[in-house]
Amino acid sequence: MTTIETTLRLCGAQEELTTEADPTPRHGIGEVAEATGLTAHTLRWYERIGLLDPVDRSHSGQRRYSDADLRRLGFLNRLRLTGMPVADMLRYVELLRAGEHTLADRRELLVEHRDEIRRRLSDLHATLAVLDFKVDLYTRALDDEQTRSQQCSSSTSSPPSRSVAAAG
Repeated sequence: MTTIETTLRLCGAQEELTTEADPTPRHGIGEVAEATGLTAHTLRWYERIGLLDPVDRSHSGQRRYSDADLRRLGFLNRLRLTGMPVADMLRYVELLRAGEHTLADRRELLVEHRDEIRRRLSDLHATLAVLDFKVDLYTRALDDEQTRSQQCSSSTSSPPSRSVAAAG
């Protein structure tokens, strides 16, 4: 596992509480795009709209991302996967930048989003139960049809067995 993969693996739960983190630039945009699943265009857009702090540049002008950037991207990816609107993601990042006095506001934003995710999960579980019921219903119908078909084909195509002939 590469350093970037290790850093991203830890990101989901370990977003920093403050903006203090290792700012050493280490990773190129291609490497970060591949590791995060985000496109280079999306990474540049995140920087442009303020989800990421301005990314350091190499002497040739290429973006160089730090482990702190990776931690932020890992957490933002988790928020994005849950359907959090970009505006709320920006609000969270703004609160993070504002400092420790925003801990309660950050917590409240995340609690509200967590509650929304729980509501959606409940809806998805109910929908899954309906789909499971339908799949089972169709499976039983197909099994019954196959059984009837096999019974019909065996009674018309095979000679009667001894027990049937003897009973007959």
